[in-house]
Amino acid sequence: MLEKYTVVTLKERPDLENELNNLHSIGWVTYMREDPIAEKYWNQLFTRFPEFQYLILNEKNQPMACGNAISFDWNGNEDSLPTGWDGVFEKGILDYENNVQPNSLSALAIVIHPEFRGKGLSKLMVREMKGLAIKNNLQKMVAPVRPSLKSKYPLIPIQEYVSWKREDGTPFDPWIRTHVTMGASIMKVAESSMIIPASIKEWEEWTNMKLPASGSYTIKDGLVPLQIDKNADKGIYIEPNVWMKHHLV
Repeated sequence: MLEKYTVVTLKERPDLENELNNLHSIGWVTYMREDPIAEKYWNQLFTRFPEFQYLILNEKNQPMACGNAISFDWNGNEDSLPTGWDGVFEKGILDYENNVQPNSLSALAIVIHPEFRGKGLSKLMVREMKGLAIKNNLQKMVAPVRPSLKSKYPLIPIQEYVSWKREDGTPFDPWIRTHVTMGASIMKVAESSMIIPASIKEWEEWTNMKLPASGSYTIKDGLVPLQIDKNADKGIYIEPNVWMKHHLV
């Protein structure tokens, strides 16, 4: 049962920036916080797009969940969508720097504190994000969705995984299913949504694994295997997501 709550944006409560970052530290495995695009632009979300960064607080003013989104310009054609998470993040930043008027909102993340999962916050967070898009006069909203159970099936191609259905005909994946129940539709797979390259030593530290030879390694919470090239001293994780479109009217 969802308790009483308050929704605030960082524009309204800039003092909550550290609380938002703390939720991300709790919510993600280490390597997911090492994406080069995120490292380059993350703080600019707070300074340039504070109206799209939001938290849900409980009665005790404890953060239960946070959401991150970025506005960008998009013509509505799925073929012109950015590559995925990295691509839309960078496009939003560059559009801002080049004074390009945004007409769309893209989700970047929704993180729910482990203590407050299973209380219906997922749908609430998506609904609040849609509300921010409408409030800021944006016409379209999309999300490069990270399927929540894909890490249990890292060897299954993402296209096949996305096609899986439950007996009732709804999507197999819970997070995709949540978006669908909130009115979203699948547009296409983003095969290279997030790319994280690093040295083998870094990957060994992030995964707490020894990576002694070149090859493919399944890693904790990885949607696909990590690719290791011993000769190049490089590991690269290329995460696929699913572009979904929300309807705002």
